[in-house]
Amino acid sequence: MLYSDIGTCSADAAFLRPWTPHQLVGSGSNSGFYSSPEPGAVKNSRSWFTYEELIQATSGFSEHNLLGEGGFGCVYKGILTDSREVAVKQLKIGGGQGEREFRAEVEIISRVHHRHLVSLVGYCISEHQRLLVYDYVPNNTLHYHLHGRSRPVMDWAVRVKVAAVAARGIAYLHEDCHPRIIHRDIKSSNILLDNNFEAQVSDFGLAKLALDSNTHVTTRVMGTFGYMAPEYATSGKLTEKSDVYSFGVVLLELITGRKSVDDTQPLGDESLVEWARPLLAEAIEHEKFEELVDPRLGNSYVKHEMFRMIEAAATCVRHSAAKRPRMSQVVRALDSLDESLDITNGMRPGQSGVFDSAQQSAEIRLFQRLAFGSQDYSSSYFNHTQSSWRSREYGSQDSWRSREHGYPSCRGQEHTLNRDKSDNFGGIRTLKIENSDGIKVLKGIMPLLLKFWVRFEDLKHPGIRFSAHGIV
Repeated sequence: MLYSDIGTCSADAAFLRPWTPHQLVGSGSNSGFYSSPEPGAVKNSRSWFTYEELIQATSGFSEHNLLGEGGFGCVYKGILTDSREVAVKQLKIGGGQGEREFRAEVEIISRVHHRHLVSLVGYCISEHQRLLVYDYVPNNTLHYHLHGRSRPVMDWAVRVKVAAVAARGIAYLHEDCHPRIIHRDIKSSNILLDNNFEAQVSDFGLAKLALDSNTHVTTRVMGTFGYMAPEYATSGKLTEKSDVYSFGVVLLELITGRKSVDDTQPLGDESLVEWARPLLAEAIEHEKFEELVDPRLGNSYVKHEMFRMIEAAATCVRHSAAKRPRMSQVVRALDSLDESLDITNGMRPGQSGVFDSAQQSAEIRLFQRLAFGSQDYSSSYFNHTQSSWRSREYGSQDSWRSREHGYPSCRGQEHTLNRDKSDNFGGIRTLKIENSDGIKVLKGIMPLLLKFWVRFEDLKHPGIRFSAHGIV
């Protein structure tokens, strides 16, 4: 977590000396990323800080100045010698990830100039230290104001404003930057608020640049549980519509006042999206908002505005990425709240993709057993529950063939499966993935992993790794 009118994404950074981009080799022909500039190229710019300057600015990176911690490092409040307040992100360096993160973030943020996107002030490269310096946004995050303890209730007008403003920032990344920018980690804790509750979207550390010639890019899955689009979590295929889904979850937070994942809720209702789906349909079809809307709001909202935001949220979190709106359409819907503007394309809730409640119940039971019950699961169980996953997501049955019944089995004794420390389940279970087909089953139940807020530690397979912060 980190923690200006519309400009242009110029080809040369305002504070980087000119350099010639070259393609970064990746997996497959769809690897359309530009590489970041070499560290030596950025040291000569006027916005380069020495490590000593940032030590002084942050009082030695003191605990008192700590603002928060994200997947790649801690963020500290600092005051520069000219009295400017800044936020300094000190990246964790491990296995080269921190350096890649730093180089990508400097390159991306330096191109972006928009009043609703956080501004990068400068950077520091000092031996093994990599730091980013941002403008300080004083009023914490949307997550803090919605979900923080003892916080006053955020009124409806402010919620509408934050939604519309954040949508503009994301739409700018998607449609006005060349190459376009996909954020990859849209969430309420990455939406910062100033003292007037003007929103700025932050934390481009997980962003990627994709060339216009590609419809999607396949890369390491990175993001936050509860916000990741299903197709991104299961396959790593990333498009702007992945961000749209995440923004839809943020809209649901604004509407309902609930967290994206809340393990204090009854079993099966932890996931905000899955809990909200039937209520969204009820609200849109019958204009019944009572069960969906944040009870702290009471009746203090404008009904037609609530309807439009519910409609926008429902379209953003559709199962089918192709049937989600573009962010520019979401912006128009939220800006105007025009009752005549239809972003649903005439589709009723639930029509965007095949959704079988009986199948979902079976899948949930499977995962509950995997996580909390017996650790010996014969492939016969998969024989009854996995056919739709196989045909819908992963092709023919032959590709799933295994020794006994045609499906891989999962047994204990190899990989640690661990519930998050904040819950009441405690115990540790293990899950053995016998072969590459077993990985496909794991990917198939990924939405359930996200739903139940499970952490897999030390899963020794290339291309899939889990941490307490999500899938990395």
